[in-house]
Amino acid sequence: MSEDEEAVMQDFVFWQVLWLVCGVVTIVAAVLARRSRRWRYAGRASVGVLFVIGGALLHVLNLATGADYAGFADPAHFEWVTDAWQAVVPSNAVLLIGLLAAFEAAVGVMALCGGRWTQLAYAGVVAFYLALWLFGWIETVWVLAMLAPMLLLLRAEREAAAASRPTGQVKASVRGRLV
Repeated sequence: MSEDEEAVMQDFVFWQVLWLVCGVVTIVAAVLARRSRRWRYAGRASVGVLFVIGGALLHVLNLATGADYAGFADPAHFEWVTDAWQAVVPSNAVLLIGLLAAFEAAVGVMALCGGRWTQLAYAGVVAFYLALWLFGWIETVWVLAMLAPMLLLLRAEREAAAASRPTGQVKASVRGRLV
């Protein structure tokens, strides 16, 4: 398939609407999550759907239809990003994009689990976004819009976990070990 003929799923309106809706819900949930358990759950759901369906499933469908991701890094801010991507990813797309899909699926599922799993998922999302901005202005705009909400959701989850611990629970340190 030539580059001009290659149809990539993310060009379909469905995916763009899914990303937009998940993004808006994530932002609203981040603002309200400290005050409302329902909005914390909405944040978990929107991040979970975004990463499982809008990320992992999209990549699996792209790979199944023969996409090689050769042009993904073309709009990158730095030439070294484009060069490195083109040297490594297209020839190993199934493996590398498959690993990306596995990461996104894991993060999405963990976001839905609650507790420390959700906190770990949100930390993974933040790390993912800190690398994503390198790939172009659209990605940079997304990261700028989503990074603060992800940090707010992480803070809300941490505060909720701390508040759910019994008030009399104190951890004592004995020879460097927590008991």
